[in-house]
Amino acid sequence: MDGARSRRSALRELAWLFLKLGTTAFGGPAAHIAMMEDEVVRRRGWLTRAQFLDLLGATNLIPGPNSTELAIHIGHARAGWPGLLVAGACFILPATLIVMALAWVYLHYGRLPQTAGVLYGVKPVVIAVVLQALWGLGRTAIRGPGVALLALAAAGASALGADELAVLAGAALAAGAAHAARSLSRRAPPAAGAGALLLAPFIAKPALAGVGGGGAAAVSLPALFAFFAKVGSVLFGSGYVLLAFLRGGLVDERGWLTEAQLLDAVAVGQVTPGPVFTTATFIGYVLAGGPGAAAATIGIFLPAFVFVAASAPLVPRIRRSPLAGAVLDGVNAASLALMAVVTVRLATSALVDGLTLALAAASAVCLLGFRINSSWLVLAGALVGFLATR
Repeated sequence: MDGARSRRSALRELAWLFLKLGTTAFGGPAAHIAMMEDEVVRRRGWLTRAQFLDLLGATNLIPGPNSTELAIHIGHARAGWPGLLVAGACFILPATLIVMALAWVYLHYGRLPQTAGVLYGVKPVVIAVVLQALWGLGRTAIRGPGVALLALAAAGASALGADELAVLAGAALAAGAAHAARSLSRRAPPAAGAGALLLAPFIAKPALAGVGGGGAAAVSLPALFAFFAKVGSVLFGSGYVLLAFLRGGLVDERGWLTEAQLLDAVAVGQVTPGPVFTTATFIGYVLAGGPGAAAATIGIFLPAFVFVAASAPLVPRIRRSPLAGAVLDGVNAASLALMAVVTVRLATSALVDGLTLALAAASAVCLLGFRINSSWLVLAGALVGFLATR
């Protein structure tokens, strides 16, 4: 009886947390990951930083939306298979409803509501939230000069334009090679092979063609579901990679959307809280109303649940193996490096004047000095941005 009551309590806690994050987590995957770290590591103690890093590394090794998959992993770690479903669904649901409302406005009024003011205030807060997470996670992940060099090499490769999957693969191979060399000779430097990451920018990026079948003029619910299920099953990388997939499949190949509609859909995914993949919700609603939104949303997110369900039991086994654990350490270091590069790029567009600099600095003080919940800071930033740009 006590076990069942404890499981129900854990599920309620997961539902509340991820409904809140799904409503307030602006800023894309890096910000989502930072806010999850704040909630589940610093505030609730559900996971250690090392455990959180291992789950983050695991999400980077499978296709799909990284922050959503991390939420699903956290749910599984906290409450087993029911937790896996509850955490993932609750993180996705608020964003889905918000995006559907925006799609309704778009269809009825021909344009999107103005969101520039809200983002003006939110982005500086997101910078502070991500930097805090990077600092905390980095102290756990960067253990020794070898791993530090590996992270620097990953950041450099990403800054030079390397594909994210190539960076992660290079880090995994370098860390595994270094561990094997140390095991054989005990004389190899800790970062042996890290320089291989410098070749990552020249590794061919995954081809984007062939995601869908032949073009079709009509839009049916099974066709919508099938297209987005394929995208969710094979897509690695950022929102820009998602844009390339959608342009090739929906604009060029099928002719379901115009270029302007696609850009509006991607903009909605970027400016709303929660997963960026809710771009699919907007597209589905534009093409086939509420049922289309449901088909597209389920299609693009369903593979994430399947992939996490298959990989979650393997993470503890990977950590118990010295060689596999070293590979995971390399992936963790590269994952943080990718987050850092994204944060620098975001900062160049977010910190544009005295007010945004002050917002970022005040948020950092609140986070580090007073441990204020990051969700409240994001909402405060949105309010300040809205009022400042009226």
